[in-house]
Amino acid sequence: MKKTTIVIVDDHRLIRETWNFILNNTAAYEVAGECGNAAEAIELVAALRPDIIILDINLPGISGIEALRLLLQSCRSSKILGVSMHSQPAYARKMLKEGAMGYVCKSSPSKELFKALEQIRAGKKYLCQEIKETLAKQMMDNEESKNLNILSQRELEIIRFLKKGFSSKEIANELFISVKTVEVHRYNILRKLNLRNTAALINFITTNNMDIE
Repeated sequence: MKKTTIVIVDDHRLIRETWNFILNNTAAYEVAGECGNAAEAIELVAALRPDIIILDINLPGISGIEALRLLLQSCRSSKILGVSMHSQPAYARKMLKEGAMGYVCKSSPSKELFKALEQIRAGKKYLCQEIKETLAKQMMDNEESKNLNILSQRELEIIRFLKKGFSSKEIANELFISVKTVEVHRYNILRKLNLRNTAALINFITTNNMDIE
């Protein structure tokens, strides 16, 4: 079986040597070359025409993101796996938009690097688990923010008092409104957030660490 050839582009020599050692000790991969900046990478890729390029996005001079298109122009058949110390999805999105097939954080375990390489070799795109978890959290945070945004300022005030253990009568005294008005607000809060009771509301707020102070 023909080995998948790889070029490693990273400005940290130790990282290049580590990946070189790991990949060359497998039956599936062979590191054809390595370098530490984009200018060298463009020449190297044009000469070696590797199957996959492992590309760090933080390179001196021309960044990995800027170099991505140039590398693909040097060898259109090469597939690029972006790597970085950054776990923000924005970097991953940018790399994929520019033509990369995958993105892995440097904090990811080596098995995830191999998983990414396998997926890319098969023509599939890959995002590491850390990026996926960050994206999921952002989606949840956005949903929580939407939930709070549908509440009025008065309803948020009611929630603050409920969180502190105040009764409807105590809340009414604090806000100088009737107990009946407090009860109406409480009903509307539960309806808007699709919750059954006050206990569910408090659990919803505390579990999701919502900032309503």
